[in-house]
Amino acid sequence: MTEATLILVLVVVTALAFDFTNGFHDTANAMATSIATGALKPKVAVTLSAVLNLVGAFLSVEVALTVTNSVIKVQEKSGAPNPDLTGDQGYALLLIVLAGLVGGIVWNLTTWLVGLPSSSSHALFGGLIGSAIAGLGLDGVNWNGDGSKLDGVIGKVILPALASPVIAGVVAAVGTWLIFRVTVGVAARFTENGFRWGQIGSASLVSLAHGTNDAQKTMGVITLALIAGGRWDDTEAVPFWVKLSCAFAIAAGTYLGGWRIIRTLGKGLVEIGSPQGMAAESSSAAVILISSHLGFALSTTHVATGSIIGTGVGKRGAEVRWGIAGRMALAWLITLPAAGLVGAAMWWLGDLLGGYAGPLAVTAVLIATAATLYVRSRLQPVSAHNVNDDWDGADQGARSTDRKKAVA
Repeated sequence: MTEATLILVLVVVTALAFDFTNGFHDTANAMATSIATGALKPKVAVTLSAVLNLVGAFLSVEVALTVTNSVIKVQEKSGAPNPDLTGDQGYALLLIVLAGLVGGIVWNLTTWLVGLPSSSSHALFGGLIGSAIAGLGLDGVNWNGDGSKLDGVIGKVILPALASPVIAGVVAAVGTWLIFRVTVGVAARFTENGFRWGQIGSASLVSLAHGTNDAQKTMGVITLALIAGGRWDDTEAVPFWVKLSCAFAIAAGTYLGGWRIIRTLGKGLVEIGSPQGMAAESSSAAVILISSHLGFALSTTHVATGSIIGTGVGKRGAEVRWGIAGRMALAWLITLPAAGLVGAAMWWLGDLLGGYAGPLAVTAVLIATAATLYVRSRLQPVSAHNVNDDWDGADQGARSTDRKKAVA
């Protein structure tokens, strides 16, 4: 096996690993409120979300064909890799992508461990930006595009990150206020049951939208790697096996659950009822779908969190735990630089060792870090059995009595 073939294989496997972490990290975006209100049982919710993520991954390839070109300059306008980076079957480009993926995965696992919702997309972009700066310098990042439209890191990553949770929160707050105004005088048992059914539909729509968008990012990374390695030459299409493997990777991750983040979103921010849950999910789905239509690469995590906070603001007497919201906002602010630092460090390590040793060392660091974080998570497990326990604020809600039951 040549050095180029080895690093190509490692990029594909690591990209699928990122897709898997994306799945369990972002399950909460669609299903946290449905689980918290009892509209769906925990295992039923993650199963439904996994199926819809799987379906959504096959609905479009537009994001896949442009994902990396939006933030780093490794492609030409045609979608083909930069010829300056494709020598020796794309070793330099593949090392940048591998290091960036590691940065994204490490950040996803770290925030999952502490139960903080953060953006998997921003983690991926941050890792790629860090590795690109390390390998190509500041000019390797597409900061503003060509100036003719909102583009690059500023236009497609940072501005949507700032605006989307605010817009989603306002929409959810107004929707929640209207719901409680319209249902004044209606018996609570009727409103709860009705809105629980509505939640199933709205949560399903969020899951479908998530699969359509997030799985595409990994498809784009793998397709770019295949082109760089001389294994694919069509810049307008994605190999079917790439679509299939990415779809199943994100669906498998979604089914695993990511219970820590589900618990934080469903129980930690606001004690949420079914009317609020439907308002939050409907707001999230609307903002995500409209933004996708307009071409903005926003974070579904930011949108879902903003919507849930909005339901607390929109309901009179509801308690919003602003301390938890502040921790989330801090995590959002440092996602890009934190993942970027890891991505840069991995590129330097891989470039220093070079040859076979470089990518193998980068992969070994990823495996060791992931294993350490997993072992640490077993000390305070959260699972489908305790995800809806009362929030006491002392930790992320884990109960030591459920350790044997915990699965994620």
